[in-house]
Amino acid sequence: MSKVKYFIEQSWLLIVSSFVFGLMIAAADSAWKPQIEKNQKEKISNLMRGLITDAASFEVVVPGVEITAQKGRVFKTDIYKAVGSDNQCAGFAFIASGSGFGGPIDLIIGVDSKCEKFVGYNILTCTETPGFGDKIKGPFFGDQFKGAPAAKLELSKVGNPQQIDNSIIAISGATVTSTAVVNIFNTYVDKVKEELQTKGLIGNGKQ
Repeated sequence: MSKVKYFIEQSWLLIVSSFVFGLMIAAADSAWKPQIEKNQKEKISNLMRGLITDAASFEVVVPGVEITAQKGRVFKTDIYKAVGSDNQCAGFAFIASGSGFGGPIDLIIGVDSKCEKFVGYNILTCTETPGFGDKIKGPFFGDQFKGAPAAKLELSKVGNPQQIDNSIIAISGATVTSTAVVNIFNTYVDKVKEELQTKGLIGNGKQ
């Protein structure tokens, strides 16, 4: 009987301790959440500014755009307008997400003011394999998107990476990650362009 009593006493101590620690974690999370969100917004803004260097500020012009990715997965993103010091549009940027070899890939993608060309991408989240998939952070792969047409891109294993067109040369040994990045661009570009046209922020491409 004494063993049962001891077990009950210890169980209650464990339950109470877990409850107290849970409250402490929740309180800490609540206290830090505003700062975490602020830091995330600043990170996104800095990554956008790194792409569209003429921008003095960014403002959301199309919120909550729904993007249907592969396997029916739905992402939501905001489209930001980059505003120059002259108050003119310097381009647009948006967060684009997909799945790579090692996990989720979140990119900040930029396009010019007419959404005719990509200005490139910066990486918000990447857990790809060091030395292979994480080479998407480097110039060999990333520079191929700078000035590429804002339309469907194709991945190729051979070619000239310095030739800027709709053909993107894959990273050797990281075809899955290379494919993932190109798929992210292709998944988002048409929908983003459509939304910008609908809002009258760019022309419809017809003369």
